[in-house]
Amino acid sequence: QVQLVEFGGGLVQAGGSLRLSCAASGIIKSINAMAWYRQAPGKQRELVAGVTSGGSTNYADSVKGRFTISRDNVKKMVYLEMNSLKPEDTAVYYCNANIVPWATMSPVPYWGQGTQVTVSS
Repeated sequence: QVQLVEFGGGLVQAGGSLRLSCAASGIIKSINAMAWYRQAPGKQRELVAGVTSGGSTNYADSVKGRFTISRDNVKKMVYLEMNSLKPEDTAVYYCNANIVPWATMSPVPYWGQGTQVTVSS
């Protein structure tokens, strides 16, 4: 069974840093794009950053220059380094990956369970 598990959320003061990690597990043939989304209370889930299997990245305008997404294809992990955090970054952060399981041989989007990031002012 394929699953994504996030690590690293928590409480941090404004201006601080956090690093989120997400590990994919299961019988996986390959992983295409990976990404981080977030959802604040009362708001829609939004894309924070994405990274292709080749390493190309894209970011939401609100996090450019502060957040860095990276991945380790061997370990099947994706990371989000968050610096200069602001109270408006407070949200539940979700890992997302387009995974090809050996069982289906077709890409399927998977989501992690989410990890809370709270930035105090």
